[in-house]
Amino acid sequence: MQLEVNVIDAFTDTIFKGNSAAVIITDNWLSDDLMQSIAFENNLSETAFIVADDKGIYHIRWFSPITEIAFCGHATLASAFVLFNKHPVVETIKFSAKAVGILTIVQTETGKIEMDFPNTKPEKVNDIPDSLLAGLSIAPVEVYKNTQAYFVIYNAESDVLTVARDNEQLKKLAPLNVVVTCQAKSTDYTNYDFISRYFWSNNGGGEDPVTGSMHTGLAPLWAERLGKNELIAYQASKRGGILDCVVAGDRVMISGNAVQYMTGFITV
Repeated sequence: MQLEVNVIDAFTDTIFKGNSAAVIITDNWLSDDLMQSIAFENNLSETAFIVADDKGIYHIRWFSPITEIAFCGHATLASAFVLFNKHPVVETIKFSAKAVGILTIVQTETGKIEMDFPNTKPEKVNDIPDSLLAGLSIAPVEVYKNTQAYFVIYNAESDVLTVARDNEQLKKLAPLNVVVTCQAKSTDYTNYDFISRYFWSNNGGGEDPVTGSMHTGLAPLWAERLGKNELIAYQASKRGGILDCVVAGDRVMISGNAVQYMTGFITV
C-alpha cells in the first residue's frame, strides 16, 4: 500500500524553521500499530493522520515517535495547510479529535492559518514536585499546572534560554511535561510578549521545537499577567517559531504560517 505523505514546517514562513509535521490522509483508519510505526519511522515531532467523514468533517489523530498524543497544535496547522492547498476554494476546515472536540480552522487575509482551540489556562501550584526542582538547573520563580504540563515561570530570558533539564527526573512527572517561560523584555525579543521552551520527556523524549497546544495554556496565563488578550509568542528552541494568540473567554485562537518541505509516498 502506498500513502502520500506531506511534511510541513509549521509556525514559520521559512523552511527548516518552526516545527515539522508529517500529514497523511486516508479513506479509512490504519491500524493503531501501523500509525505508530509510521510515526516512529518518520521521526518527527508529530505525524497527523486524517480521515474525512460524509459530513465534511476531518477526524484527526496525532502520533509522536513514542505514543499517540491527545492534542497537537503544530500538526493541526500543518494538516490545515495541506488541506487548504488541496482544496483552494475551501475557506473553513473543521477537525474533530476525541480530546478536544471540534476545531474550526480558517485561513486569514494575511495567509496565516487561525485555529480555534479550547482555553487550557493553568492553575498555580503551591507544592512543587521534587522531581521538577531536581529536573531543572534553574529554580522556578512560580509554577502552574494544567492537564498537559507544569508551567515554570522565570524572571529573565536568559533563564529560559540556558536552563538545562534532567530527562530522567522530568519523566517522574508523567504524564505531565514541562514548559519554561518568561515575559519578553529585551531588545532581542522586542516583537514578542513572552517566550518559552517545552520539554516533553514523557511524550516525545526531548525538547519540542514549537508547540501549539502548549500555547492554549501559555496565552491565557500571560494574558492575565500582562493585562492584554492579544499576544505574540516566540518559542525559543533551536528552530524557533512564532505564534499569534488571542484569548477569547473559554477559547484561544492561535495563528501561524506554514511552508511545504516535502511531498512523497511511503510504502507499507
